[in-house]
Amino acid sequence: MIKHIFFDLDHTIWDFDRNANETLLELYDSYKLEELGLTSAEHFISTYTINNHQLWAQYHVGKISKQALREQRFRKTFIDLGVSADLVPENFEKDYVRLGPTKTNLFESAEKVLSYLQQKYPLHIISNGFKEAVLTKMRVSNLNPYFKNVVISEDVGVNKPDQAIFEYALNLAQAEKHESIMIGDSLEADVYGAQNFGMKAIFFNPLKAEKPSDVVQQIHHLEELLDHF
Repeated sequence: MIKHIFFDLDHTIWDFDRNANETLLELYDSYKLEELGLTSAEHFISTYTINNHQLWAQYHVGKISKQALREQRFRKTFIDLGVSADLVPENFEKDYVRLGPTKTNLFESAEKVLSYLQQKYPLHIISNGFKEAVLTKMRVSNLNPYFKNVVISEDVGVNKPDQAIFEYALNLAQAEKHESIMIGDSLEADVYGAQNFGMKAIFFNPLKAEKPSDVVQQIHHLEELLDHF
């Protein structure tokens, strides 16, 4: 019987890509990137998204640091798009980090689902996101009231899928493995991380990617959780 539900934040509750797109469109205009030869905001955003996802995948498993991720993602994007290294806007990353977490787009029905689940279970967050960004997102998106605990990898010292962060989160929640479940979009960090630790997991798969055979449960929409619990 499930007694505790653990959620990922980015790409699961907080719509990272939609919020990033809004932020980047604003910065594209304010930095006048068209004058640098970047004539398509959409192409700039799609190139950044690819680079950011690749770097985050490396960060999850400890191959790069937070500093390296932040230094590389926009620099690589500008250079990939033909901008000379000495013309890469110096404060672009800083402004993105400042502005991005203030966006409040959540996945469809997130508040409805959290409100329903909160009445039946203690809810918790386990996030690999950077601490200052996670705390801002939780606050401005009015997510704090739904969750008993917010576990952030920077505080724990390890990232999902390391079993130590799941151990930490369960101890904080005073929960047992067999009565806990993890819900997240990342197969490696959330689903396999939880399963290898001995927890159940649900793969949040809004893009309907092919589900690996060793993934037991998946949902395409958060509202499906209303039928699960």
